[in-house]
Parts: sequence; structure tokens; C-alpha cells
Amino acid sequence: MGGAVTSPAILPRVDHLVYATGDLDRGIAEIEALLGIRAMPGGRHAAWGTCNALVGLGPRCYLEILAPDPDHSPAPAGRLFALETLGSSRLLTWVANGTALETLRDSAAREGVVLGDVLSGERQRPDGAMLRWTLTDPRRVLADGVVPFFIDWGQSPHPALHSPAGATLASLHAEHPEAERVRGMLRALDLELTVQDGPAPALFAEIECPNGRVVVR
Repeated sequence: MGGAVTSPAILPRVDHLVYATGDLDRGIAEIEALLGIRAMPGGRHAAWGTCNALVGLGPRCYLEILAPDPDHSPAPAGRLFALETLGSSRLLTWVANGTALETLRDSAAREGVVLGDVLSGERQRPDGAMLRWTLTDPRRVLADGVVPFFIDWGQSPHPALHSPAGATLASLHAEHPEAERVRGMLRALDLELTVQDGPAPALFAEIECPNGRVVVR
């Protein structure tokens, strides 16, 4: 990680982190071992063929463990993030909070950053509550996941409010073999994520939790 320093300005922009795994139970066990907190099942995304479990990282920030849903076939475009082909679990990408996503998308496009269409999503929590949101296309994976997509929860309660507490996101930074290009993309999106040169794309989230300060990557 090279002693990277996170800009404090990035932390309020982090809506959630996406920890991708090939099997939800395995991902829950891995995160519990790291953080000392057991994630709570969040529900299914039938349109994407995925399911998740969540750990809160603050009042409006959480860690999402995302896995293939064995009860739902993927959409014709394929399962989100091709999770069924994933080897080891890893911190795949992150999601920034935003509003007026169409305006944001158009502004980014003028700077050469193509976020894709603004879409609608929904899932039903295990308690029956329905969450709905809008987001820029998550299939537009930019800079290997170091550049985020954006989400607006609208009138739905933020998922962090109903996620297991006890952890806090302390820092987020990244490495990428084309760090300068990636930093330019982030600047175009007004995001101050620290990105250092590294041999492979990687995200590093430092989290304060019952096990101390640990790194999820």
C-alpha cells in the first residue's frame, strides 16, 4: 500500500463498498473473520442474478457482500460483475453517493468519463420492506473498479440504517498501473480518492472494528 494517505474529503462520498464473492455464505464468513461482525442478509437483485449481505460502516455507509443468487438466473447480459467466474473474494469496486444522476452523467461525459445510462434498481429486505434507487450503470466498470459508479437512494431509507453496527470506514485508497489516467477520471467526477502507482488495480479499505483497524482488499 506504500503508506498511501487518504484524503478525508473522499469518505463522505463513499456510499458503499462492494466485496464480491462467488458464494454468499463464504463471503459472510470471510468478513466476519476480518471485522468481528456478522453481516445481515440484505435481499436479492432478481434482475441482476445477485444477492447480498451488509455490514454498516457509518450512518450512511456500508460494506456490501455481493454474490451470485443461486435461485435467479442472470439477465441476458450476464450476471452483474460476472460473479460466477470470480476466484478469490475481493473488494471489487465502490459506489459514490450522488443526486441528479442524469446531470452528473452528462457532465462526466463532457470530460470523457462515460458512466452509462441511469437505471432503476430495487430489492426487498428480509423484513419485507422494499428499497428503490437510481444508479449509473454498474456494468460500466471504469478503471477496473477504482472509479466508482453512483447511486441515489431517493426516498428509501439508507441501507446502513438497518445494517449491523460496530464498524467505521477509516480510509479508502487505491493502486493502479495507470494511476495518473485514473486520477484524471476521478478529478473529472470531483472525487478525491488517493490512487498510487501499483502493479495491479486494487482497492484498500481500512475499517475500525471490534478486531481493531483492519484492511479489506
